[in-house]
Amino acid sequence: MINKKELMKHAKIASTLSHSPYSKFKVGAALLTKKGKIYLGTNIENVAYSSALCAERVAIVHAYMSGAKKNDFVAMAVIADLPDPVTPCGECRQVMSEMLNEDMPVYLGNFKGKIKETTIGKLLPLGFSSMFKQLK
Repeated sequence: MINKKELMKHAKIASTLSHSPYSKFKVGAALLTKKGKIYLGTNIENVAYSSALCAERVAIVHAYMSGAKKNDFVAMAVIADLPDPVTPCGECRQVMSEMLNEDMPVYLGNFKGKIKETTIGKLLPLGFSSMFKQLK
């Protein structure tokens, strides 16, 4: 099984594919399945910033479009060139909380090798979707 440092290397490779002409902020994500498949994502910007896509969401959509489902995933790595490990934006945290299991490890890193380990549930402890679980 791939370890967190190797998964972070895949996320770093994904960051090189970033289309970020406005912010120059390159982010990469790598989503790992139980079978060892890795789905990459990178940020794709548009001059209308609200149309931009973050690396985390691109990786998740890539995986789902390839047939993967929530219980297939075992870890995600996200990386950017910052002094400290990068953290997902609020929109990504919401998507992650709905599309990935809340106890799944998420490795947040930077290009200098710093890695912070957390989970989906810790990133968004009171996610919007938790209200809808009560309706089932």
